[in-house]
Amino acid sequence: MRPIQITSIEYIRVLPELILTLFGAAIMMAEAFMKGRASRKPLGILGFVGAMLAFAASVFQCRVVEVNGQQVSPYMGYAFFDLVRVDHFSIFFHAVICLVSAFAILASLDWVDDQIDRVGEYYALILLGTVGMVLMSSAMELVLIFVALEISSIASYVLAGFRRRSASSAESALKYFLLGSFATAFFLYGVALIFGGVGTTNINGIAAAIQNNAHPVIIGNAVQWLPINYGLVYAAVALMFVGIGFKVAAAPFHIWTPDVYEGAPSPVVGLMSTAPKAAAFAVLLRIFFAAATPGWFWMVWAVAALSMTLGNIGALVQNNIKRLLAYSSIAHAGYLLVAFVGYRSSEPGTVQYGITAAIFYACSYAFMNLGAFVVVSQIAGPDERFTSLEDYAGLARRSPVLAATLTIFLLSLIGIPLTGGFFAKFYVFSAALHGNLIWLTVIGVVNSAVAAYYYLRVIVVMYMREPAGNVDAPLAAVPNGIGVAMICTAAITIFLGVWPQGVINFVNQSARDLLQ
Repeated sequence: MRPIQITSIEYIRVLPELILTLFGAAIMMAEAFMKGRASRKPLGILGFVGAMLAFAASVFQCRVVEVNGQQVSPYMGYAFFDLVRVDHFSIFFHAVICLVSAFAILASLDWVDDQIDRVGEYYALILLGTVGMVLMSSAMELVLIFVALEISSIASYVLAGFRRRSASSAESALKYFLLGSFATAFFLYGVALIFGGVGTTNINGIAAAIQNNAHPVIIGNAVQWLPINYGLVYAAVALMFVGIGFKVAAAPFHIWTPDVYEGAPSPVVGLMSTAPKAAAFAVLLRIFFAAATPGWFWMVWAVAALSMTLGNIGALVQNNIKRLLAYSSIAHAGYLLVAFVGYRSSEPGTVQYGITAAIFYACSYAFMNLGAFVVVSQIAGPDERFTSLEDYAGLARRSPVLAATLTIFLLSLIGIPLTGGFFAKFYVFSAALHGNLIWLTVIGVVNSAVAAYYYLRVIVVMYMREPAGNVDAPLAAVPNGIGVAMICTAAITIFLGVWPQGVINFVNQSARDLLQ
């Protein structure tokens, strides 16, 4: 028997995960040697360095070298017995998730120090949760995706309840945990059914079995080909979509979202409303397109329309900024799902167009929504007291920088030109039109118009209303960490709206790699 060997290049293919794990463990050990009242900012800085090094490692995996006159990427390919695949698709999501985690850590530096219990494991949980998120985007085995999903989810459950002396935070963590565990069971049961239907849980194996309409089974010393049980496959796809639909807060699996967003710390909400969603959408792209699973089109069509409609209608009546952004995230999950179904046209390249639109939307939404919650975190304060729309009245006078920055993010969420949100929605609705999905496009455009009302309502409150108290009372100075996170997310949002082609070129290659 040939000995099992793992080459050194395979470790480079999981280098971002290794870096995040090592830095997370280092933070946990360093925390044990710190005094109870000592500042935890050094641990946060260490976590930021770890996230940025993981981002650099992801970029390094794109390195191209010349071999025999040909340009090759030596660090792309499969690793650990085809459990993990490094390609432009996984690298792109790795980079986005690592950057989001790094900015979330920066936004949390002063928030953690303002808590009565200064807990450095907060930063370790972010890094270790990020390990699960990045692994979800590169895993080629459904069981490994489940393990990565649980790593990410458990960290999110704990982070949601980190305001230990707040009843609303404890309530949000409990709701998130109970409903999340229930949704995870759906996903795991779907994995079991897909194995029963096609005889494997490997993404490539599922695609091959569906293409051949049969799967191999070894009976004795002979290989026999058995037909696929499509009843099990359809049920499996539906169950797995329920599990992932909960993670991305798509209707009707969205019930947990407003309460969890309201009770969890704002920096945590900024993280868990973006990075885990990006990872979950990466999993959906793998399952629906790379594995070529059937039977999901009309299910996703209905969920996309429902998410856009319920999310925007719910946001219209909110007076709490965190709940407003929670319903907004439900609507944006629907917009992104539109790109999934916008592939039906017989025109060549339409499938790739829809995938490209979905990936770009996930990237744009991650940074503009994270930036919005970074600003909300600063305005709300360490005890999360100032979260109603009334608290934003006259913000333009009290803090012009915060008002202007939040305006950029809100305009991007609307889809105004010169922001990343504009091109994100443009590509999504273009994909739907390419797929002849006229009614779904109409539903999306109408919902976008409805969404403009409640986003513009916040801007009106900031610039055109007087606060109830002292008009000239300024807000607290913006800490360095929050300031850097705000500037970076705003710059990326504008960059994606001014020159998206640089990112689109890489995203196009990501879509091609996914379909190979």
